[in-house]
Amino acid sequence: MAIFEQVVNFGNSYVWGWPAQFPLIVALLLGAGLFVTLRLAFIQVRAFGHGWAVVRGHYDDPSQRGDISHFQALSTALSATVGIGNIAGVATAIHYGGPGALFWMWVTAFFGMALKYVECTLSMQHRVFDEKGEAAGGPMYYIEKGLGRSWKPMAIFFAFCGVISSFGSGNMNQANTVSLSASTTLGAPTWLAGGVMATLVAMVIIGGIKRIGAVSSKLAPAMFVLYSLGAIVILLKNLPQAPEAFLTIFREAFNPTAGVGGTAAGVFSTTLVWGIKRGLFSNEAGQGSAPIAHAAAKTDEPVREGVVAMLGPFIDTLVICTLTGLAIVLTGVWSQHKTTTGRLDECTIHTVATAAVLGDVVAEAVGVDGSVPVRDGRFEGVALAKNDGFVLSAVVEGPDGAPWTGNLEAAEGSFVDPPPGLGFRGDCLQNSSALTTWAFERELGAFGRWVVTLSVFLFALSTTISWSYYGDRCAEYMFGIGAVPIYRWLYTGFVFLGATLALEVVWAYGDLALGLMAAPNLIAIFVLGRRVKQSTDEYFARSHPFVR
Repeated sequence: MAIFEQVVNFGNSYVWGWPAQFPLIVALLLGAGLFVTLRLAFIQVRAFGHGWAVVRGHYDDPSQRGDISHFQALSTALSATVGIGNIAGVATAIHYGGPGALFWMWVTAFFGMALKYVECTLSMQHRVFDEKGEAAGGPMYYIEKGLGRSWKPMAIFFAFCGVISSFGSGNMNQANTVSLSASTTLGAPTWLAGGVMATLVAMVIIGGIKRIGAVSSKLAPAMFVLYSLGAIVILLKNLPQAPEAFLTIFREAFNPTAGVGGTAAGVFSTTLVWGIKRGLFSNEAGQGSAPIAHAAAKTDEPVREGVVAMLGPFIDTLVICTLTGLAIVLTGVWSQHKTTTGRLDECTIHTVATAAVLGDVVAEAVGVDGSVPVRDGRFEGVALAKNDGFVLSAVVEGPDGAPWTGNLEAAEGSFVDPPPGLGFRGDCLQNSSALTTWAFERELGAFGRWVVTLSVFLFALSTTISWSYYGDRCAEYMFGIGAVPIYRWLYTGFVFLGATLALEVVWAYGDLALGLMAAPNLIAIFVLGRRVKQSTDEYFARSHPFVR
């Protein structure tokens, strides 16, 4: 696992960290979004109403080829995108980049609507039907068929990244957040949460896209309503403070405050990158995953499915992520410490004499090597850190909950084989779903905690189910239809694995896979944008001239 973590961190340093001030993948995402937005004359604005009309079934025709309806296609895509990125991803972005990261998530979503329109229209134009009669589409098909066979290596690279990304952002990230939430709320062991979730996922995905579409079309609206109602109640309770919250978000987007919240707050480029990174993780615009789901829609009009896909980033990021972000900012929990208990192996230990200084000092503090004395539960001359913030008033506790005395060993800031049952208590910054749970709990009490816990499970389950379809289409493209059953069982196993691994490793792997998957898709969008422009003009001139 140490080697795996080093490889993932090395890859992320290039995918999301090069060049340092403005990473190339960020430039690709924003550049492609701006390019198609201008080329298509703000299609996300002028065709917005038409997209809702298509979703409502006004243009459904069961006789046309495909596997699922427009609504089921959108539900499947939304089930994959409306996931723990809306709960844990927003919290992580704010934790590391401050409230301003939410603004850059909005920017990603606005341009992402145009990106989703382009990639899903292309997917419909170049989809194929396999020997079972099921539709198969996505960037690997429009890269190969749209750009020519000489581009097939890039199509294969996308499909490979699609498989490894399905194991990461579509699978292990979801399972990890469920296990964290279950542990925080119920005290359940991670293996139990992983086992339950893996079983439920297997029961659905073995049935293929039709069962996935049927489950998603019921699960997606239910989970959206449950979570949104809880967030809206928090917003209404704090309505007088809402204008100030928006001002904070806009101000922190361009001039983030140093030393508040997570370690990275105070650096504009970091706020920008975390907002775009988590925006991509949440709405997946430009990544190339949603076109795989939308390719299964029953329609002979590619543009018609494109305007349906365009609604995904709006619902996912501009609505649900905004509700989460406002709940966190309005309650103030993003910059506050909460009394927390946990295991020592969840923490790092640093050579600073006091934990009174917060913020990016943690990143600069040297990790401890050697023996660490503990007297009556207190560290001497060193400080404990968790979630990239120092633990205030840290106390080491034995299995009986009493202050512990003894010596611990550390290497490069990590504890080496701490005694069984040893834990800590102290005031910590919160991260991931724990931060969102705290915001809901502060305003809604125990009910709020259960709303987030149940929503995390439903969001993660629906995302994991839908992402299995993305992965099996990529596996079929590379290895043929015989690889699909093997992939589905392997995918189920990764659900259990993700529930038991460390949070930082799982999220870092997911980020790396997302970035690698997005790069070839964005290149294809730049090259094939002219064809989508032509199809768009023809469709609206023929069917809906008022949109022109």
